[in-house]
Amino acid sequence: MSYSHIIDSRFHGGGYSTETSRKIFADTARLSRWLWIEYQLAMAQSELGIIPQEAAQEIGRHLSIENYELAEISEEIERTNHSLVPLLRQLQKKCSGNLGQYVHYGATTQDIQDTGQMIALKEVIEQARVDLMHIKGKLSSLAQEHKHSLQTGRTHAQPALPITFGLKVASWYDELHRCEERILEGESRILVGQLFGACGTLSVFEEKGLTLLESFCKRCGLAIPSIGWHVARDRLSEFLVSMAILTATLARIADEIRTLSRHEFRELSLSWQPGTVGSSTMPHKRNPEECEQVVVLARLTKALASAMLEAQIIDHERDYRGTRIEWVAITDASHYSLKALDLTRQILDQLVVNKDVMMANALKYREEICTEAIVFELGKHIGKQDAYQLVYDLSQRSQSDGDSLAELLKRDEISSQHLTNDKVDQLLNPAHQTGSSVTLIERSLGQK
Repeated sequence: MSYSHIIDSRFHGGGYSTETSRKIFADTARLSRWLWIEYQLAMAQSELGIIPQEAAQEIGRHLSIENYELAEISEEIERTNHSLVPLLRQLQKKCSGNLGQYVHYGATTQDIQDTGQMIALKEVIEQARVDLMHIKGKLSSLAQEHKHSLQTGRTHAQPALPITFGLKVASWYDELHRCEERILEGESRILVGQLFGACGTLSVFEEKGLTLLESFCKRCGLAIPSIGWHVARDRLSEFLVSMAILTATLARIADEIRTLSRHEFRELSLSWQPGTVGSSTMPHKRNPEECEQVVVLARLTKALASAMLEAQIIDHERDYRGTRIEWVAITDASHYSLKALDLTRQILDQLVVNKDVMMANALKYREEICTEAIVFELGKHIGKQDAYQLVYDLSQRSQSDGDSLAELLKRDEISSQHLTNDKVDQLLNPAHQTGSSVTLIERSLGQK
């Protein structure tokens, strides 16, 4: 069979998906989930006397997808234009006697498929949590190790103030912590079952409907919704938006690592393995392509979140215009999100922190990144605004003419009246100007 989707490519699919994500969303996994859900439905119904117990047991004997004619199912889907009936017909034929009549009893197709999709998302979330735990653990260790490692803080791509690398890492940790909280808090809203019949009334099951719904959802390991949601797709939008936020955070981290690995900075790098090729024509290249790919995956996930929001706008009590978008958006975004997490794990595991280079860069730019300290110290004597104007004039002159700011301060008539030469040198030492960085790191990492 010839595959055309990038995820299915034997050459490039590994850059857009993981082994876990491919197992979750494989065709056979999807069909297997539907069969298993049909069995859980039958068991819940048999317990309430809606169908015979032997019918449920018989359905349970035919859950192995390996025993189904997949090519025939594919052909029948195309012929019938129905995504579930061909599978149900094979299941019905496999059941002995008249017991196949109780397959899919009182359910509608979307009940089974929505429930199956939620079970798949539950697996995605479980894997995401495992990866997040690893990433947060790595970031916590990095932040602690480098809580005193001096670095140039940059705003608008220019030197700004002294920070520590640990503070930067702690901000990554803090943002990922919120991503994790967002996912955990959303689970109870998102991961719910679906069993409401053709128009959400449960009419087939009469007075046993709500009890059946509760039993069915518990059997499937999902929460119990208060009402049918065939056309209320906000839960899936919430999942996708959470994944878009998560991958955007991962992309911010990866892109910062990519930027600081530039030869102009050399503050970070990724460990290199012999045999890795960065360019077909430039043999020296060691490209941070893993970092770039995380950004690619985040942008793709964002686009799919937008598509999912479009899928919320659907009609009446059923409308497959939304569902057909979902199957693409949810599936692909899950692949991209899990791969982004996987790549971020790999990036952090091979991250090299060049703390000596960080310090050297901070010292190199000390006259740019310590001006705030001079303003506030001088402001104690002449007022903050006047001090700002004075340091502004001197620092701009320094950058334009190439003069040393320290020497300009020491020679300036007003500055020299209030700041000794030793005080100027002290204020221009970036190691003395990292503020409450260590305390802020501890506050961030202390979150559970």
